[in-house]
Amino acid sequence: MEFELDEDQQLLRRTVRETVAKVRGRPEDQQWSTYRRLGWLEAPPFELTLILEELGYAADPTPFLATATWFAPLTGRLPDGSGTAVFDGTGRYVLDADRADEVALLTPDGVVVVPGAELAARRVPVLDANLHVAEVETGALAEGVPDLALTGLAATAVGACRRILDLSLEHVKRRVQFGRPLGSFQAVKHKAADMHVAIERARALTHFSALTIAEDDPRRTRAAHMAKAAAGECQRTVFRHGLQLFGAMGFTWENELQHHLKRAQACDLLLGTASAHRKALLAS
Repeated sequence: MEFELDEDQQLLRRTVRETVAKVRGRPEDQQWSTYRRLGWLEAPPFELTLILEELGYAADPTPFLATATWFAPLTGRLPDGSGTAVFDGTGRYVLDADRADEVALLTPDGVVVVPGAELAARRVPVLDANLHVAEVETGALAEGVPDLALTGLAATAVGACRRILDLSLEHVKRRVQFGRPLGSFQAVKHKAADMHVAIERARALTHFSALTIAEDDPRRTRAAHMAKAAAGECQRTVFRHGLQLFGAMGFTWENELQHHLKRAQACDLLLGTASAHRKALLAS
């Protein structure tokens, strides 16, 4: 599949990239208010994936992902503040449930929206310490994961994997072994190439999924499963090679790489791993 961004989409991606780089490092609430003020939450599905990829690249700590791709598609509106949703039928590992202003619950009788302050949600520790994940205690729940929620996680994972590749390339160019830059060795080049191919494959399927959602294409659910599976497979390749190219220093607190490794893996684990979505494709 050949696909190119038009001028408006290229401008959006460039604007988001520059804005995220500018506000990164500011307090989380300032970042969140900036994204809301710019209207990014109102972006159509395809443009939203471009935004989420850039936020994934920066390991964004705000509730943007849950608000735009968990709450909004379930309720058909944006929340007053931040939002999330419980739609997996269990209430376990709900993104941002501990801090959302509004929470949408998918029940056997339909969607019910409750104030976050009235919901019993307990934050649970996960690999990515910057990610808010909670368990929700509530009544009967139903299962019905929105396609956009899967696509949003895939786009975020692609962004995180892009950052891992960029950091790895920067490292192997300046790291010297046996009198030569590490990046000059053929084995290192092959690993970098494998990472790039995996990212581009996952990105293409994520874009396709977003387009099917935008057009309400009958293939949208299959496309969302494909995007989530490809992103999960991508993060495994990028995680393995990126960590190997950095060595043990890649998982130290002083190194930026570990934040993006954790974000990519969290995106794979939330709402089902690549294996689970491949099985879903076979069953559909």
